[in-house]
Amino acid sequence: MARRQGSRATVRAIAAEAGVSIATVSRVMNGYVHVSPDTQELVRKAVARLGAPAPARRGAANGAIYVRCPYVLTDYFGVIVSSIAETLDLHGRRVVLSAGDAARETQVLPGLPSDPGIAGAVLVVPPEPEKELEALRAQDFPFVVVDPRTPLPPDIASVSAAHLIAARSVSAHLVALGHRRIGVIGGPGDWLAGQSRLAGHTSALADAGVLPSPELLRSIEPTSEWGYVAACELLDLPDRPTALVAFNDKAAVGALRSAYERGLRIPEDLSITGFDDTYLSRSTVPRLTTVRQPLEEMGRMAVSLLMRLLDRHTVDTLHVELATQLVLRESTGPAPLG
Repeated sequence: MARRQGSRATVRAIAAEAGVSIATVSRVMNGYVHVSPDTQELVRKAVARLGAPAPARRGAANGAIYVRCPYVLTDYFGVIVSSIAETLDLHGRRVVLSAGDAARETQVLPGLPSDPGIAGAVLVVPPEPEKELEALRAQDFPFVVVDPRTPLPPDIASVSAAHLIAARSVSAHLVALGHRRIGVIGGPGDWLAGQSRLAGHTSALADAGVLPSPELLRSIEPTSEWGYVAACELLDLPDRPTALVAFNDKAAVGALRSAYERGLRIPEDLSITGFDDTYLSRSTVPRLTTVRQPLEEMGRMAVSLLMRLLDRHTVDTLHVELATQLVLRESTGPAPLG
């Protein structure tokens, strides 16, 4: 029997429609785990027929939060994960952590919705293809992605830094110093962050009437060793760049080593910039001009979004980009004359 428009379906009406007890409906609506899947489905179908608010997902009331970061918890990832864990603790939520290279080889996402002890998840830079994340969302499982690798559909919650604007600020700084031939040591070409940062760099050059040169672009795994290799290639060009923008501080450290081996002075002969503002940026000589990402706030915002999803609150903005800050230090200076 259809519910009259404007009326509110009661627990008693849902119980009658589903053919179960009022207590059973209450348990399902509040996400308690001791209800068989078949009974949960009966209640959900009754809710759909009556147009009542959707019941909480199984385990949502008091389940743990699965935090997955399939990378070594170094300065970048460690800061994000620590912030997530601390914020979840403030919400009284237990954390199930899966981290490190071994976590990358474990196929866990498909099984999360059926785990009665897991209420939701925070996925940090998940390597899984977009279709796997869409499949997880289709099962009404609450999760938030931190710094997605690929563009996500509108209904998947995510938190990241404003990569395009951040990269544009770095290159605009170099352009203002007179640099026009700028080498880019970018991240993997299929990473959303890498694509956005390249777009920001290109935008800053365009404002100065400069077209980007393909020979000045290298895409790497963002490590110091690969940053070194890429910088060597760029600095050995017949017409070498006067500045290098690196995907992260690690790659910038590799670029500093390459410049040192070639007897180039920083910043008199060559300017170098990083990204992230990790401890490395303050440990080099000279110290690195870089971009400060709000890593701790990314973790806190991810948890805030997830809590709202778990509580069935309306969330108008599922894709959140947080502002960054350009940090000027001694590794950048005016372009050399001649």
